[in-house]
Amino acid sequence: MKLIKSKLMEESHMKRTLIRLSHEIIENNPDLENVALIGIRTRGEFLAKRIRSLIEDISKEKMKYGTLDVTFYRDDFKTNLGSPQVQSSEVLFSLDDINVILIDDVLYTGRTIRAAMDELFSFGRPASIQLCVLVDRGHRELPVKADFIGKNYPTSLREHIHVHVNEVDNEDAVLLMEYGEDE
Repeated sequence: MKLIKSKLMEESHMKRTLIRLSHEIIENNPDLENVALIGIRTRGEFLAKRIRSLIEDISKEKMKYGTLDVTFYRDDFKTNLGSPQVQSSEVLFSLDDINVILIDDVLYTGRTIRAAMDELFSFGRPASIQLCVLVDRGHRELPVKADFIGKNYPTSLREHIHVHVNEVDNEDAVLLMEYGEDE
């Protein structure tokens, strides 16, 4: 049984965090013309759209944007995902010599990011790949480190972070969930 242990972020806190992340991306990428934001489906996609809009408002420059569905690239595809809803990736431009910023909701083991990097190379050879996450909860299994982090929320192995976005969940929130003994 999943229990909501606490609400770590509400809508206004998420909005402020995304604004800060947008400014950090601009500060660390002075040539935005050579940058592409790529959101990882599902919630990373919506966070990336918001960050894209914020960066365009702040910088007055248009951003390249795409989405990745990494379902088939995951190393735990057959054992961990049940019946996933697979969608197509949408990167409608070459990534050759582009600085890519991958955007996801939660960084946990690093396996989703590894899968995203595997798929990215099917669209070209990026000049660099940076990682932006709303939440880093620790417990890495692979050597993956985010360049832009909204918040660090260390968790126990029985705790999970659920990011809710209006577009999917009808609310913006970051929830700390605890799983019971039987899960």
